Amino acid sequence: MSRRGKRLTIIGVAGALLVLAAALVLTGLRDSIVFFYAPAELAAKAKPGQRVKVGGLVEAGSVTHDAAGALLFKVTDNQQSIAVRYTGAVPDLFKETKGVVAEGIYQPGAIFAADSVLAKHDENYMPKEVVEALKERGEWRPESGNAAGKAPGS
Repeated sequence: MSRRGKRLTIIGVAGALLVLAAALVLTGLRDSIVFFYAPAELAAKAKPGQRVKVGGLVEAGSVTHDAAGALLFKVTDNQQSIAVRYTGAVPDLFKETKGVVAEGIYQPGAIFAADSVLAKHDENYMPKEVVEALKERGEWRPESGNAAGKAPGS
C-alpha cells in the first residue's frame, strides 16, 4: 500500500471513530434532555410520555392536598393552567402567585405528575425560561421578578 493509501486509511478510520463517538454521545444525551414549556405550549409541543419541565406561576387559590397527602396545585402562564400533583417535600419558598418549575412525565388529559418542584430562591428571582415565556405572551410583570430573570447581584 502506498504512503497516500495508508494516510487515507488512517483518516477514514479516524473519521469513522469520530462519527461513532458523536452518535454514542447524542444517543446517551437524548434520554437526559428535558424541555421546558409554559402551560399554553405544553399540549402543542410536548409528546405523550416525554419528560418535560412546565413552568409559570402558582395559580392563586389552587394549592390543596389530596387524601394521600400529595400536593395539588395549578401552574399558569396567565393564558392557560395545568394541574400538577406532587408527592414530597416542597421548597420553603413555594407559594401562590410565585414562580415555579415542575418536572415530570407529560401525559395528555391527565394531571401532570411532577417528581420535582423548584421554586424561586428569593423575592426577586424567577427562572429565566419562565420570564422568557411570559415576555413572549406580553404577560411579564416586572414586580414578580427582575428583567433578566436573575437574582440581584448575579
